[in-house]
Amino acid sequence: MSEFLGSVWWLLVALGVLVTFHEYGHFWVARRCGVKVLRFSVGFGKPLWSRRGRDGTEYVIAAIPLGGYVRMLDENEGDVATADLPRAFNRKPVWQRIAIAAAGPLANLLLAFALLWAMLIVGRPDYAPVVGHVEGIAAQAGLHAGDKIMAVGDRQTPTWSELGIALSIAAIDRKPVTLNVRQADGSETTHVLALQDLPAKGDDAMALYAIGLIPRHLLIPAVVGSIRQGSPAWGVLAEGDRITAIDGTPVASYEDISPLVEQLGQRGGKAMIEVERDGERLALELAPKRITDETGKTRWILGITSAPATEAPHDAVLRLGPMAAIPAAAHETWFQGVQIVEMIGRAIRGQVAVQQTVSGPITIARAANDFAARGPAWFLEFLALLSVSLGLLNLLPIPVLDGGHLLYYLIELAAGRPLGERAQAMGQYIGLALIAGLMGLAFYNDILNMMS
Repeated sequence: MSEFLGSVWWLLVALGVLVTFHEYGHFWVARRCGVKVLRFSVGFGKPLWSRRGRDGTEYVIAAIPLGGYVRMLDENEGDVATADLPRAFNRKPVWQRIAIAAAGPLANLLLAFALLWAMLIVGRPDYAPVVGHVEGIAAQAGLHAGDKIMAVGDRQTPTWSELGIALSIAAIDRKPVTLNVRQADGSETTHVLALQDLPAKGDDAMALYAIGLIPRHLLIPAVVGSIRQGSPAWGVLAEGDRITAIDGTPVASYEDISPLVEQLGQRGGKAMIEVERDGERLALELAPKRITDETGKTRWILGITSAPATEAPHDAVLRLGPMAAIPAAAHETWFQGVQIVEMIGRAIRGQVAVQQTVSGPITIARAANDFAARGPAWFLEFLALLSVSLGLLNLLPIPVLDGGHLLYYLIELAAGRPLGERAQAMGQYIGLALIAGLMGLAFYNDILNMMS
């Protein structure tokens, strides 16, 4: 399946699941409150499929899959037969109308919890939170290659994904953060990352690299890819050689080679380069050559390039038993919700770019395809995050959204009477304008993301 078709398919799957659960929340509570439901629609526009149930409700799948709705019997939307007046939405007590409006977002939060519980049961393949290389702020904090980061502040980091999320959030706030670390010898210690020293403006998506942390699984293997003719390595090393040591110093990755060659050149003379070739261990004598590159900078080289990098196999799995997964899923649902709210606050304060907080269907579709390609557990977690986002978005106090209706009902509770029709109509126009603006911004961000 092509990337385009895959993105479209998984977007439809994601929206279908989330919208159905959201609208079913409204539908289920409305029925329990004795409201007559006229139509349950997944999607907008022309119906592609419809069926009328024995309960009198018309069930519809419509052409435009960017949402859905539950249409209830309501005197504000048309004439209602006298016999049906007790089942009209507008005749219900305000607390029942509040329950019906809030049921959709709550259904999304419950769905997120269920999806995260399922993800933890299935097990999400990932990488261990082991440091491969340190520099900059991370090196100043005392971290070393081989350290396993167990927690960032009070958030546990069982895999590199949790570590990346926790550090990215901390980097946005530019505040010091404490790391609980298990060192290579098994001892445990703490280090403080001085994130206040990060540049005031930077790419928050690259926070770990700005901090100076490179994960072990992203290190380039120290395998020779090609050799420059006439260089010191020409005729000595061979393509496919794995360099294991330079002048007695072990080499764990290709990144280790350049500084060791620089030290060797400054020392002068030849040294032994230890390699693995076709299952044999060899010690070969080499002396680096000093060159001046196109920028005018002098450096020492062997004359080799690395072999093409391949994706490292997963070395960790985030998995829990059915009972242990219950509190973990609840905690993660809460964490995701809090982070979404705080990220909106950061965007309002200008701490993060709006592009990072508002995404449109194109970005969501590409993300859905990417997560689906990683496996079922990854897609379940992606659906959970979308479900939390959808639930909280609908709680925003914007007319036409569930949060706007809740605002009207709360005003009714406080004033003792419904908000006037003129005020409600004005609110609807304002709400539609705000939603149109958000949609325009989302598509604009999608285009920017595609161009970059």
